Amino acid sequence: MREMLAVTAALTGQGLGDSVALVTDGRFSGATHGFVVGHVAPEAADGGPIALVRDGDTVTLDLESRRLDVEEDLEPRRAGLRHPEPRYASGALAKYARLVGSASEGAVTG
Repeated sequence: MREMLAVTAALTGQGLGDSVALVTDGRFSGATHGFVVGHVAPEAADGGPIALVRDGDTVTLDLESRRLDVEEDLEPRRAGLRHPEPRYASGALAKYARLVGSASEGAVTG
């Protein structure tokens, strides 16, 4: 799970911190600024909603109920979703990638 500090710093550096919301399945440190929503699950790698959003889509963030909804029909996009090849074919990182669960469950292997 990537750390998003560089991304939020870039948005703030460009003067976009008050006008852009960053929605990601990544994580944030305590130094993050702006309107950010992280740890969206299921993650894009698992076909979560972030993997299916396209430019021009209407996305609703309901912070109270902790929901992200996309108004477009995502099922045709889900059917065409292709996952990248794993970076590691063997070793400890390959095993971890095969066994790890969602970040919403603690990203554990048990």
